[in-house]
Amino acid sequence: MIPRIKKILYATDLSENSAYAFRYAVGTAQNHGAEIHILHVLEGIRENYLVPYYDLEEIQAMRRKGKEEIRERIQKRLEAFCQKEFMADPQCRNLVASTEVTEGDPAAEILRKAEEMKADLVVMGTHGKGLLEQTFLGSVAEKVLHRTKIPVLTIPIPKETDIRLTL
Repeated sequence: MIPRIKKILYATDLSENSAYAFRYAVGTAQNHGAEIHILHVLEGIRENYLVPYYDLEEIQAMRRKGKEEIRERIQKRLEAFCQKEFMADPQCRNLVASTEVTEGDPAAEILRKAEEMKADLVVMGTHGKGLLEQTFLGSVAEKVLHRTKIPVLTIPIPKETDIRLTL
């Protein structure tokens, strides 16, 4: 039986050229009549570094403000993407069902969100690294691939400058 793809989790690091991977999420969503859920994970900042300078309420307010600013940035980039790629076709924007900005370990949060939303597919870009760096550092994509129970589409992000429209 051919797999049905109805929910796509697009995990983005908001890096330069990340829209390249988003194009694959959009194409897959269009081909399958699926919806896209965008996720960006902020690696957690340890509160103990901030406590000497701010009280807990201030830290929480800064976090909320930072997440909201990133969510707004994603929305603006989505609008720019739809304008450029689809000539402002409203169907482009309708493919995205949700946008979430969260904190934590990126791989763990991607896996958590995929399970929580019962995603059929995870789409994420991956930045090529040398063998030595890969051995010592690993990557978010590799960690997700080793622990996932659902298909993951990893898109190698090219370095060309002609695709610079981040999402």
